[in-house]
Amino acid sequence: MSNFTQPPKRTIEESTVDTTATKKAKVESSYSDNGVREPDVGITLFLSSQIPGFAGQIKQRYTDFLVNEIDKEGKVVHLTDKGFKMPKKPQLSRDEVRANREEEASKRQDFKVDEKLRLELVEIFGEDDVVKIEDVYRNAKTMETSKSFDEKSVRTKIHQLLRAAFNNELESVTSAENTFKIARSNNNSRVSKQAFVDQNKDANGVENWGYGPNKEFIHFTLYKENKDTMETVNIITRLLRIPSKLIRFAGNKDRRAVTCQRLCISKISIDRLNALNRTLRGMTIGDYKFEDGNLSLGDLQGNEFVIVIRDVKVNKSSTLSLPEILDQGCKSLTDNGFINYFGMQRFGTFSISTHEIGKQLLLSNWEKAVELILSDQENVLPISKEARQIWAQTKDAALALKKMPRQSIAENSILHSLSNQKKEDDGNYSSFAYYSAIMQIPRNLRTMYVHAYQSFVWNAITSKRIELHGLSLVVGDLVIDNNPNEQVPSADTDSDDELREDLREDEFIRAKPLTQEDIDSGKYTIDDVVLPTPGFDILYPTNEELRQLYVDIMSKDDMDPFDMRRKVREFSMAGSYRNIIQKPKELEYKVIHYNTPTQQLVNTDLEILNSKIGKANGQKYFKDKLDRYMPDKGGDKTAVVLKFQLGTSAYATMALRELMKVETSRRGDMCEVQTE
Repeated sequence: MSNFTQPPKRTIEESTVDTTATKKAKVESSYSDNGVREPDVGITLFLSSQIPGFAGQIKQRYTDFLVNEIDKEGKVVHLTDKGFKMPKKPQLSRDEVRANREEEASKRQDFKVDEKLRLELVEIFGEDDVVKIEDVYRNAKTMETSKSFDEKSVRTKIHQLLRAAFNNELESVTSAENTFKIARSNNNSRVSKQAFVDQNKDANGVENWGYGPNKEFIHFTLYKENKDTMETVNIITRLLRIPSKLIRFAGNKDRRAVTCQRLCISKISIDRLNALNRTLRGMTIGDYKFEDGNLSLGDLQGNEFVIVIRDVKVNKSSTLSLPEILDQGCKSLTDNGFINYFGMQRFGTFSISTHEIGKQLLLSNWEKAVELILSDQENVLPISKEARQIWAQTKDAALALKKMPRQSIAENSILHSLSNQKKEDDGNYSSFAYYSAIMQIPRNLRTMYVHAYQSFVWNAITSKRIELHGLSLVVGDLVIDNNPNEQVPSADTDSDDELREDLREDEFIRAKPLTQEDIDSGKYTIDDVVLPTPGFDILYPTNEELRQLYVDIMSKDDMDPFDMRRKVREFSMAGSYRNIIQKPKELEYKVIHYNTPTQQLVNTDLEILNSKIGKANGQKYFKDKLDRYMPDKGGDKTAVVLKFQLGTSAYATMALRELMKVETSRRGDMCEVQTE
């Protein structure tokens, strides 16, 4: 049995896997959760139990949690420019606008098609239709040709000829009968390639304001504050009036944080994109670059975090000072890492964990799943409690729906569906009605529940694996196999974009069990060991002891790890592989003293950029905001600022948990405890 302890609970000792005689510190949580705690979702161990922790608070302000994406080349993404200044177009008076229109109309009346091009048109359409086409151009009418053209190549040449003859100001479409319907374009939507290039030159004639020649995609940096990635994408696409699918990104970023990441967009000119900065709030875009390829989820190496832990206190009975605790704790994180648990954010913020709902979905207990989602819990959105109580007392879906707030998406979807269903003779809804209601929940939320159950099992298995064998390799442990010829099961790519990055699923990932020969070779370490989330397309450890753990844990929920296919396709879980240990890179810390709870201790990318611009232009700027860290000006309060890098599959809160020796909240924004 290895030397790893379980986490502090509300009023319990730090126990118990450790068999040494070292006295454990009693740790009492200072926050009241009244709901799911870490042990409930399989989070039970620390790697560095011999090193004391400290009390503190994270995410007191969203500017205390900075996240910068690390791209595929290993470069940390920062906001280094805010785009370019667009020249102001002169504002015309009404009389000037009217005069311009009259002048344009006069030019149209006098317009004559190039003689050579007109002869080609007459040969194709006939004189009568060409006269009608000219009338369309001059007087904004519409017409349909009398002739039809069956060959696609011929039709293409005709479209091109019409645009060339009438200055790209005629729109032509082919009817079902292969005739041509022709109208004048009011907005010059079709412009030549050269005209498009000319439109996007700066005052000095530089193409695309110095960002280079046009390519299919524009990649850009998004800086955002207190918003999640999909929310910002929806804002951008709404302002541009384009489908959200035209914007792609490599990874989802925290909401309660300040983050920088790369996005890409297609079918939009750079000047339209750049103009958004005049409208966006809590968001800034810049650092444009034209690229031939787009971005996909997973096109990143990880994230760099700068995290402020406020109101730091050390146990009075501790023999170590805060710097000593930080030195030892950070060295342990660098050398040994932390257990790569799925963090508490994975399991929701209500009193009932999302994995409990996921379990019911995997068991096809539709009614039970609905009751859990709609239940009147202590930790739910306060304005939803009345609706939940109405449902509990009356089962009147229509009445409960009227009181349910819009932001309760799953609850609204269920109640709306049930309100349109007829109850059976006994006054209850049928099983099919409950199933139909579940399927009305947006797909990403539905799959979130079952993924949470997989995460719970993975956490529980990993805790047992480390409790039994510590950081030693054992025969049957799994490692990722880079040999494409090895015929072993693999995890399919999950189609749920929101979760794919976090689960590190990849259709080409293969795993293989270690033999004693592999272990003796020294080729592998604990850093290489992975465990699968339960699924139908993964390889379980061949070590019987580890393999049996899956059976024992899941049998308590009436499930079989070797039977993960379901009649409902999206609840058939393929599974994925996840490293059991993560090691932060580039880990460093600072201790800062301050006075007020709202005192800013680190600077965001936007603040640093604005100060640098001000300094370069001889304008007002804040000297203290030229670097990431604010200077220590003293005070009676203590904060710790951590900076480190993690891979895409790791939770920063789990690294903090290992360092601070605390139980994290499910929101992932509090790590506050009281030590005796």
